[in-house]
Amino acid sequence: MTNLISSTISHISNVLKQFQVKRFLAVALVGFLLLTTNVAPEHGSNKALTNKIDDLVHQDDSQRPKTTGDWNKEARETEDAPGERLQRIGKQTAEAVKDFGSVYPDTAERSANAEQ
Repeated sequence: MTNLISSTISHISNVLKQFQVKRFLAVALVGFLLLTTNVAPEHGSNKALTNKIDDLVHQDDSQRPKTTGDWNKEARETEDAPGERLQRIGKQTAEAVKDFGSVYPDTAERSANAEQ
């Protein structure tokens, strides 16, 4: 009987060594601490940081949606009007192509100069 108990304990010990419980607990503890603490104390609060990033994203005068929230808001506004939604998508696509067209020549020129 003692041999059975001893072999069972030995088997459980080997299984726990394979899982490396100490490392798993350390990673779980660090993850928990990072997720539950304020990561950006120099900005005062996460709301202030969110507002600052939002201002940076919307600093150009483009009317296209930039964030997921903007896309969802626009989708709710045009939910019952598929024609208007298609018209907005067309305008935004044209504006995006225009923006890309204005950036592409400069990028191509800088890339060509870098290779020379």
